[in-house]
Amino acid sequence: MNLFETISSQVSFVNTPLFAVSLTALPLPNTPLLLTLHWHGFRRDPSAPDRKVRNAPVESVPGSALQLNEAWAAVRILDEAMLDAAWQLGAWQLDRAEKRACNDAGARPQEELECYQAFARHPAMPEQAMLTEAPDLDQLLELGSRIGYVHWQFRPVHSGIWSGTAIDESLNQQGGRELPCPVSALDPVGNRVSTTRYRLGQNTRLFLP
Repeated sequence: MNLFETISSQVSFVNTPLFAVSLTALPLPNTPLLLTLHWHGFRRDPSAPDRKVRNAPVESVPGSALQLNEAWAAVRILDEAMLDAAWQLGAWQLDRAEKRACNDAGARPQEELECYQAFARHPAMPEQAMLTEAPDLDQLLELGSRIGYVHWQFRPVHSGIWSGTAIDESLNQQGGRELPCPVSALDPVGNRVSTTRYRLGQNTRLFLP
């Protein structure tokens, strides 16, 4: 599974810097995955009649939510694919969150909101804020709310907006890194809420006040 190539092809097509990349999966092997690309940029409303006028209103570039139907046998395989993508795109860290079902007794409203966000369905955002190519999204969201889900996220330097703030000695001039990724995937905790943080960046410089 090469998520780096999928992300790179989308970057070339949209031609807009990335803010963050996330992946959501059900804890069931070989179920569809949801890859979400959060862009940082603005465009003129393509449906507005005055879109060619200099002062025409602008809107944020909508995010991209893509369903991936590649086979996978274990969460660790998805970890490795996201580690490789985050490493090549120069991310400082990769976070993996194992979430319980938000329909469980005692689940907080915040957990329900996070579940909707993980499946690209933010209740407070208009539909046009996300371009979705995921025919099974409704079923994935429904299952995730009943059995839980796993969510990964990183912020890229290469092809992203963070190049001006990255203080990372492991990056090349383009803000990325060459494979192999030296960080190994860890097995999921399973059956309870957990967050795993993979540290990818390196900084040995001393900053004095």
